[in-house]
Amino acid sequence: MAAEKAVEYIQDGMTVGLGTGSTTAYTIKKIGEYVNKNKLTITGIPTSNRAKKLATECKIPLADLDETSEIDLTIDGADEVDSNMNLIKGGGGALTREKMVAYYSKRVIIVIDETKIVKCLGCDFPLPVEIVKYGWRATKKSLENLGCVADLRKIVDEPYITDNGNYILDCDFERIDKPEELDASMHIIPGVVETGLFIDLVDEVIVGSKQGIMSLGRTGAPLSSKG
Repeated sequence: MAAEKAVEYIQDGMTVGLGTGSTTAYTIKKIGEYVNKNKLTITGIPTSNRAKKLATECKIPLADLDETSEIDLTIDGADEVDSNMNLIKGGGGALTREKMVAYYSKRVIIVIDETKIVKCLGCDFPLPVEIVKYGWRATKKSLENLGCVADLRKIVDEPYITDNGNYILDCDFERIDKPEELDASMHIIPGVVETGLFIDLVDEVIVGSKQGIMSLGRTGAPLSSKG
């Protein structure tokens, strides 16, 4: 339901950022259906190889961020959303490209279910941080000096490799009270490529629940609801 609501924002001629993850995978399918049904001409900017593959299967015309730096709308998901509409993203491993696409977007809409809304970031989900492979243990130690326990993300006992060829450290802070300050502190550490803290990048969050759909604006207050 939330995905269907977000897709309604797409108009003919738009360039649309396509997020990565389980929720946005469903959204991409809905975009494909919506575009083909209404015979719209859009260009999709995928945020990962997985999103690119799925969008191609859904017959969505694609381009690369190098080909256009002006994106009309990005629809993506999130692992956590706080009352200020700051996010933790990166559970799908595409946080760097997702943040780049969001940054160059005129409007960013996040699609989530109600379980992703938290009082404080970091309470339910560790913060993903993309780092270069070289000297990763030193980078890990520096991140842990900021107050977290950092684990190298693995798949079947092998390090997870991002589409950019990097590692991801999942950093458990238990709670993140000052996301802006933490994000800045992480970015000055050599070896850190990008963090999963998305601050002041979102225009609207569409929340799906058993009771229906609710939209949150920049103030965190409901914009509209639909039972």
